[in-house]
Amino acid sequence: MTHRPAEPTEPTGSAATAGPAGPVGPAESAGHAASATTPARSSAARPARSPEPARHAPFDELDRKILAALIDNARTSFAEIGTAIGLSATAVKRRVDRLREHQVITGFSATVRPAALGWLTEAYVEVYCDSAAPPRRLAEVVRNHPEIAAAMTVTGGADALLHVRATDVQHFEEVLERIRAEPFIRKTISYLVLSHLLPDSPEAGARVSAQD
Repeated sequence: MTHRPAEPTEPTGSAATAGPAGPVGPAESAGHAASATTPARSSAARPARSPEPARHAPFDELDRKILAALIDNARTSFAEIGTAIGLSATAVKRRVDRLREHQVITGFSATVRPAALGWLTEAYVEVYCDSAAPPRRLAEVVRNHPEIAAAMTVTGGADALLHVRATDVQHFEEVLERIRAEPFIRKTISYLVLSHLLPDSPEAGARVSAQD
């Protein structure tokens, strides 16, 4: 009786993803092939791998169309968006959930007319500090004043720019006095808003965040 030689099998594991055929050096060997030629090493002796950098969320043209629809009107239903871009409501919801998970969509809000809330005076205030106050300290200060609608650090002479809404000029002056009372603020320069050239912009309205 003759014995037929066993047929070769496909490599498995990491060796199956090797590059082009050719001689493989010690640094290129992987999987079981490495253990056949080198002594086994304790896992404790192996250097720890650094964590992989965070990957950006997949983002395509359909995602952009979904975002554009929600930015235009956050109350648009998934079914309406799906009809407009050729997806089912379920598919749109999955994409919105993914965009929220990856912090592309950070929340939903309503834009209302400031006068309806009693905010009849609006101004931008440049803030100058005695020393280079860290942004964290400035953020702590602006959170203490509910009249500050937005705040940011800026380049140039000023250290920060504040967007302030008040009921009237007297109220605005009171807000300025409170801001100037902070020990590290040297001076402020204010610019009262007369009118909005882009009345449909978010800056023209007070934004109220919606609860999930």
